[in-house]
Amino acid sequence: MRLPVIVTAIVLAARLFSGQDKPAEVKQEAQEAVIIPVKTLSGDSFQRLVNLLAVFNASYRGDEKLRAIVVYAPKDVVAQMRRVVEELDRPGSEAAIGHNIEMTLAFLRCSTKPSSEKKELPADLEAAARQLRAATQYKDIELWDIVPLHLQEGTDAALDIRLPATISGVAGLFATGEVRIRAEAVIPKDTGRYVRFDRLNIVFRIPQATGTFQPGVRGPGIEPLVNTQYTYVNVGLRTAGDFREDQKTVLGKVSGIDDETAIFVVISLKVLD
Repeated sequence: MRLPVIVTAIVLAARLFSGQDKPAEVKQEAQEAVIIPVKTLSGDSFQRLVNLLAVFNASYRGDEKLRAIVVYAPKDVVAQMRRVVEELDRPGSEAAIGHNIEMTLAFLRCSTKPSSEKKELPADLEAAARQLRAATQYKDIELWDIVPLHLQEGTDAALDIRLPATISGVAGLFATGEVRIRAEAVIPKDTGRYVRFDRLNIVFRIPQATGTFQPGVRGPGIEPLVNTQYTYVNVGLRTAGDFREDQKTVLGKVSGIDDETAIFVVISLKVLD
């Protein structure tokens, strides 16, 4: 007679146990698709930013040409990713600073008057000189100076220089200059790697003879002193853009020196991995 009671107890216990063991339903958080714009970073810098976002384990894609990152994730994850992008999408951030870059500036002194002296150019600058002779009125081209610079992607660089000789030939006076550069990013393209310059400014301060004067006679039978009057001329070059690695590129003419003489700047770049 006790069997029905035992069976009933087992059934009740089984029901209670199964109710306690049943896992609670987890509510899935709604996901949303959002476009996060990238305003500053490009090239390898853009790719570094995209790679950093992998820590969120979310679904996303970056497109450099559209300068955007498309995210499909819960709202709070999207908000966190947006904060990271805004923090890193600026000059000098961890994502912006990358490759080291070796850059060489070659200054070519060019004149419209042919020279009687034979002036040898370094072999790697001959192509640039031929290009200038064909495209401009300058036929006499000589190397004025070569200045090496070490740059870092995403940072500013500045250099003060003194060139070894003057344009005007005023004894004891030298041309000085300053270079201000910002290498924004290294850009991979089908034809090779390029360095994108947000700013490349070169300013010269060059002494120019304006005349002579005689301050007086030193004594009987001695020729009077002749001093040269001079002034300084400020000239410069400002440019920006993408310049190919391992290729000599004529940046342009530093104008305003005189009617017969000009300085052209040639750059070469090497990206260090």
